[in-house]
Amino acid sequence: MERKLNIALIQTKLHWEDPDANKAMFEEKMVDISSDVDLIVLPEMFSTGFTMFPNGLGPSEGKRTLEWMQQMALKKDTAILGSTVFMEGNKNYNRLFFVYPNGEFKSYDKRHTFTLAGENKVYESGSEKVIVDYEGFKICPLICYDLRFPVWARNVEDYDVLIYVANWPKPRIAAWDVLLKARAIENMCYCVGVNRTGLDESGYQYPGHSAVYDALGGQLVYSEKEEVLYALLDKESLEKTRNKLRFLDDRDVFILK
Repeated sequence: MERKLNIALIQTKLHWEDPDANKAMFEEKMVDISSDVDLIVLPEMFSTGFTMFPNGLGPSEGKRTLEWMQQMALKKDTAILGSTVFMEGNKNYNRLFFVYPNGEFKSYDKRHTFTLAGENKVYESGSEKVIVDYEGFKICPLICYDLRFPVWARNVEDYDVLIYVANWPKPRIAAWDVLLKARAIENMCYCVGVNRTGLDESGYQYPGHSAVYDALGGQLVYSEKEEVLYALLDKESLEKTRNKLRFLDDRDVFILK
């Protein structure tokens, strides 16, 4: 049995606070993604852009977006991952969903809300790390600002793939590039980063730089333009690297509070 994961990363501009337009756009882009792709990864808040006004979207928008992801996963017979505005009770979350091909899902709430933009005042912070088992791979999905905090991402679960979905702007893109590579190296895993492109309503420019790195920091794919990127992750190759260079054996043991 081949233990490989074929992933597609959709790097694109987003329509500001327009879920219907964004869903239609992503559907169009997914048409040409071949059936051998196991996982499609979308940017952070892919249905709205990085909005700080979730209440204007209505309380059921997150649920509708999740239902759309489930429909597309069933239609494409592949897993889909991305984050969206989600209201639960009277609280809002920047919630990531990993939707399996059969429509079942796991969710992760962004741990580190972006205080510079006031995200901490609008969205609740998550408290639980989530590990997804899929196609023989253990996947750890995180969101944007989480990238700056290595302790939260530390590979104490022996995961194989670390995935960040983001709206990471141009002025700080050098940090995105360096930290994605660092997370791959220090956690001895594949590290995937999916960013958006284009200009948002706040005037921020997003330059893409979506990329995939292997456990030694080698860059497998990278792009600065609007396109779908593809990468093949190989579990056997990852295990060979880890068995030869047993750096994870020397991990510090700690408990997060």
